[in-house]
Amino acid sequence: MKKLLYVALAWLLLAACAKEKKPVDPADFHIIPKPASLTPGTEVLDWDNKKIAIIAKTADEKNVGNLLAEFLKTKNLNATVAEFSDDADKIALYTAEDPALGNEGYKLVVDEKGVSLTAAAGAGLFYGIQTLLQLIPENGKTVPYVTITDQPRFAYRGLHLDVSRHMFPPEFIKKYIDLLAHHKFNRFHWHLTEDQGWRIEIKKYPKLQEIAAYRKETVIGHARDADPKNPKDFDGKRYGGYYTQEEVKDIIKYAADRYVTIIPEIEMPGHALAALSAYPELGCTGGPYQAATTFGVFDDVFCAGKEETFTFLEGVLDEVITLFPGKYIHIGGDECPKDKWEVCPHCKKRMKAENRKNTHELQSYFIQRIEKYINSKNRQIIGWDEILEGGLAPNATVMSWRGEEGGIAAAKQNHDVIMTPTGWCYFDYYQDTTSENEPLAIGGYLPVSKVYSYEPIPAVLTADEAKHILGVQANLWTEYIPTPEHVEYMMYPRACAMAEVAWTAKENRNYEDFLTRLDTHFKHLDAWDVHYAKHLQHAGDSTVSKK
Repeated sequence: MKKLLYVALAWLLLAACAKEKKPVDPADFHIIPKPASLTPGTEVLDWDNKKIAIIAKTADEKNVGNLLAEFLKTKNLNATVAEFSDDADKIALYTAEDPALGNEGYKLVVDEKGVSLTAAAGAGLFYGIQTLLQLIPENGKTVPYVTITDQPRFAYRGLHLDVSRHMFPPEFIKKYIDLLAHHKFNRFHWHLTEDQGWRIEIKKYPKLQEIAAYRKETVIGHARDADPKNPKDFDGKRYGGYYTQEEVKDIIKYAADRYVTIIPEIEMPGHALAALSAYPELGCTGGPYQAATTFGVFDDVFCAGKEETFTFLEGVLDEVITLFPGKYIHIGGDECPKDKWEVCPHCKKRMKAENRKNTHELQSYFIQRIEKYINSKNRQIIGWDEILEGGLAPNATVMSWRGEEGGIAAAKQNHDVIMTPTGWCYFDYYQDTTSENEPLAIGGYLPVSKVYSYEPIPAVLTADEAKHILGVQANLWTEYIPTPEHVEYMMYPRACAMAEVAWTAKENRNYEDFLTRLDTHFKHLDAWDVHYAKHLQHAGDSTVSKK
């Protein structure tokens, strides 16, 4: 009898030990960007061979629910959207006002009841499901119990892509948007016009599609090493293309469904050679001009003295504004040589009529006139920090790229600012100095560690001035980036680091912790078929994959 009692007690002890749950370390949750608050549980939901009901009732909930169902199907999980369900595991989406979360924050709870995701609006729900997707292991069908409360640090979180030096198909633009949205960026800055090519259909000016969208050839290798007089330094191949307005509308809707606002950039008054090749009367000399076949800054720009220039640009902007519903239109304003203006009789006449002392003030006139037109359409302009020269347009938002000085000056003048300085935010720079396989880049060196170290609010600003720093953006100029795979290589994993700079509170960021999470995050990038740089992988791979 005693023996049986001992055996029974032993079994009870073993059962008790088996039920004991091991505490989970918050560091075991490898989410990028890092959430504001995370409390782990001790168990997991198992969705293997289960039906999953995504409970959604409002329009925002259903939109996010349908996107989540698509994502889960890629993981071979059976999920459908419904307004209620009694016989399936549940992911319940709720929209409810919560001042602590703001418009983009969310609260995610995973427990024995299933998944509950609450946010004030669709954007917060969307970011919550991006976090949920990172909780599901690759090739796995479980979700750990956890409670996450999260919201972004900055309202503006942007990635940029230049499609004028090299153009990429609409399907890749959508993938680019998918990736930035997954990392909780909410702005896509689409650079559509340049010296080397005009990339958006403007129906009023068909020569932009017929002529300006193409260049006769492209420099081989680095522009600084090429001899313009040597045909062997150029590929001899006509290059170009453009996005039709129907393609643009489709991409805008695709982005909006993922809570991404697209900011189009139409360059002026500089970087205009492609447009001038189609409409030479808009230049100071009348041409002839051709779209640039190499890279750099060119002296021929839109003439600031001719009324035809403003008529043309207003016509272009009318169609752009009709297409793009967002608040901002980016008008460039950078790298505009004044040499042609200095000797142009039309520009001299304009300066005299407008009482402008020099060509810097003439550029200010140009930008302010365009701003007034865009403001009349209930939109606002963004410009690179050169628009500070000669006097800043009254309502302009400044992108500070030549260091932080322009952003500091604009904030002190009570203008809104997006920080995007070259030293931390230009992803066309080299990122690895250890590999001979590193592809050609424009120059410079920007490793992931430096991207991650960036603090977008300069210490010299007062608290009130700092409120004008809307956020941060990383830029990718594509002079030497001809393929989608190369774009991804330059963007990732640096964009992962920038995502955390933009989203995560300063005091919550730690680079070593980020690297630990990044090592797991690479598996998610693999699942997305992203051609990322691999020199930071912990698996002993010190080379860079070009894929």
